[in-house]
Amino acid sequence: MTSRYRFTAYLIGATAARTGDELSGPAVLLLGVGASGAVAGSTLLAGLTVAAAVGGPVLGALLDRSRAPGRILAVGLIGYAAGLAAITALFGAVPFALMVGIAVVTGLLAPAIGGGWTAQVPALVPAPKLGRASTLDAMTFTAAALIGPGLAGVLATAAGAPVAMVVAGVLTLIAVPFAWRLPRNSEGQRPKFFEAATVLVRNPALRQSTATSTLSCVGVGMAFVCYPLIGEQRLGSAGYGTLLLVGLSVASLLANAVLSRRSYSPDRAVQLSTVAIGLGLAGAAVAPNAPLLVLAVALTGIGEGPQLASLFAVRHREAPPELRAQVFTTAASIKIAGIALGNAVAGPLAACSPTVGLVAAAGTQVVAAVAHPLWTVRKQLVR
Repeated sequence: MTSRYRFTAYLIGATAARTGDELSGPAVLLLGVGASGAVAGSTLLAGLTVAAAVGGPVLGALLDRSRAPGRILAVGLIGYAAGLAAITALFGAVPFALMVGIAVVTGLLAPAIGGGWTAQVPALVPAPKLGRASTLDAMTFTAAALIGPGLAGVLATAAGAPVAMVVAGVLTLIAVPFAWRLPRNSEGQRPKFFEAATVLVRNPALRQSTATSTLSCVGVGMAFVCYPLIGEQRLGSAGYGTLLLVGLSVASLLANAVLSRRSYSPDRAVQLSTVAIGLGLAGAAVAPNAPLLVLAVALTGIGEGPQLASLFAVRHREAPPELRAQVFTTAASIKIAGIALGNAVAGPLAACSPTVGLVAAAGTQVVAAVAHPLWTVRKQLVR
C-alpha cells in the first residue's frame, strides 16, 4: 500500500512539474514577443532550451551521487520556478542580454523536470511492474504536453503572458513536496561526470534506442514547425494547426493507456512506433482534406506515446543503477538537441512549402526505423 501511494504521489508531482515546464516555454516566447517582438521571444526560448540540453549530464551525476536525490530534484524545481519569476519580474527593466543569461541559467535546471524524475521510478515499484510504471510515467509527459501549451495560450490571451509565467512557476512549485519525499538511496554512488555518455554508446540496447529516438525527434521537431503552417494552408487558420498538436497528444495518451495493460518488447516497440510516426507524418503531408489530416496526425500520436514509454523501459532495464539518473538526463539532453535541430532545419523548408517540410520529417523516421537494427552490431568499434 505504501509503494502504491508513493508511485501515485510521484505521478501527481511529475505531472505538475512537467505541465509547468510545457507551459513555461510558450509563456516565455509570448512574453518576449508581446513586449519586444518575435526576435526577443525566440531568443529567450532558445536560451531556455539550449541550456536544458547542456544541464542534463551534470544534474544526472549529482542525482546519482546523492543519498537523497529527491532533495536535489526539489531544489532544482525551486530554482526553475525562481528563474521564471525573475524573467517575469525583470523583463524590460534590465538589459536584454541579462534576461537571456537568466533564461540560460534557468534552463540548466530543466532536466530536474524530465529525466531526473523518471530515474527514480525503480525505487517506487517492484521490478515486475516497472514496464507498466514506465508507460504511466510517459503518460505524464503526454498529459503535460496536452495541457501546458493550451493553458499558456488561454492565460496569455485572457490575462497576459506574465500571468502565464506565474502559473508555470506555481505548477513547478506544487511538485516540490512530492519530490522532497522521494525515497533515499541506501548508499551514495560516486560516478564520474559525463560517464553516462560512455554507457549510452557502449551498451547496444541503449545505443540503439537513443540513436533511433534522436533521429525520430529531429523529424518531430520539424513537424511541430510545419503543423501551424499546414493548418493555415488547409484549414484556414494557423490556430487550427496548433490544435492538431492537441489531437496528437490525445492520441498519444490513449495509445499509452492501452499499452499500459499489455506486455511487449520495448526494443521492438521503439522501431514500430517510429514507423507509425513516419506514416502519420507522410499522411499529413498528402492529406487532401481535414478529416484525413486529423487521422494522420492521430497516427503520429499513436506512435509518439509508445515510443517514449518504450524508451523509458529500455533505459530502466539497461542503465547501471549507479548511473541511472545520469543516463536518463543525458539521453533527455540528446533528445532536446534533436528536437532543436529539427526546429532549425524546418524553418527554410516550411518557408518553401510546409508539405515539403512534413515529407522531410517523415523521411527522418524512415531512416531511423531502417537503421534501428544496425545500432546493435559491431560493438567492438565503440569500445
